[in-house]
Amino acid sequence: MSHVRVAYETFQKTAPGAQAALLAMGKSTEESGLDKSIVELAKLRVSQINNCAFCLQIHLNVARRLGLAQEKLDLVATWHEAGIFSDREGAALAWAETLTRLADRSVPDEAYAAVRDHFSEDEVIALSVAVANINAWNRLGAAFRFAPPIAKKVAAAAA
Repeated sequence: MSHVRVAYETFQKTAPGAQAALLAMGKSTEESGLDKSIVELAKLRVSQINNCAFCLQIHLNVARRLGLAQEKLDLVATWHEAGIFSDREGAALAWAETLTRLADRSVPDEAYAAVRDHFSEDEVIALSVAVANINAWNRLGAAFRFAPPIAKKVAAAAA
């Protein structure tokens, strides 16, 4: 079982400028008008790929508050095979995966063309900012092993 290396609260106190910048970046996506459900699905998928339990739990909580279907939350990891995601959701998930898995490759023109089939240029920019933002959060959350919000409640109840 892994343990917290740095508490999220310590990160907040130690790097308030970094936290503020990441929150501001997220706010820009919220203000873009892009469908929040699509953004949350993308954040969930990226957080799964990056193994960030902290971000995964946060975005599951947000997705539930938005009313995303439980079936979609359950199957986002296997969205290709699930058959329950709209073409637009699938395009966002594919784009999120492409931008997250950049090691040793570039973003293919075909991937950009595919996302543009379902999103305007402004929406692709907003979606890309959201994916870049969650990737940054994931790297911090995974590096420091921030405790997922639910784990904090369980730990507090056990104390």
